[in-house]
Amino acid sequence: MKKTLLALAFATAGLMAVPAAFAQNAPSDNGGFFINGNVGRTSINKGPYDDHDTGYALNGGYRWSLAPNFALGAEVGYNDLGNIHPKNLFNSNPVVDRGKSQLHGWTAGANARFNIDQNWYISGRGGVYSWKGHGLSNDVNPVRKSLDDTSWYAGAGFGYNFSNNVSVGLNYDYFDAKKDKVDLSTDMVSVSAEYRF
Repeated sequence: MKKTLLALAFATAGLMAVPAAFAQNAPSDNGGFFINGNVGRTSINKGPYDDHDTGYALNGGYRWSLAPNFALGAEVGYNDLGNIHPKNLFNSNPVVDRGKSQLHGWTAGANARFNIDQNWYISGRGGVYSWKGHGLSNDVNPVRKSLDDTSWYAGAGFGYNFSNNVSVGLNYDYFDAKKDKVDLSTDMVSVSAEYRF
């Protein structure tokens, strides 16, 4: 696990050191450092879980302007995808106990942004997801387990640029988190705000 995180750190640092030739050939108005945050609805519909909660994500990184309306970059972030109660085996009501799911972790990957026009954009992202979680196994007699692993995440979105520095958006992200018959993989539909330096 530590070797994976170390490799991610070196890979991100390597992406940050890409030659400046890309930036010299394209306008810099859509490139540069950025921070963003997402808040939205998370959901799990797998195994003993079928419900939703509120989650959040914080990200930061750098994008290189490769064309007047296209930028490609690297990002790192953290998310907490909420706590979801397991479903009752006998009816659709949630089970009231301490067996609710928990999923949070660190992300490192690539992101891209394409400006459709001066104000509207579409975006995409994906990479490695280093997660920790607690959840019930998908067995006849479910067992609560504490897990951690490294997997993947991916997402897409669209939004509106208020200026060269500020934008808001609507996003869909998927975080893969499966191990030892426990599937905490989570969907998140969220609103986001971004500030570019």
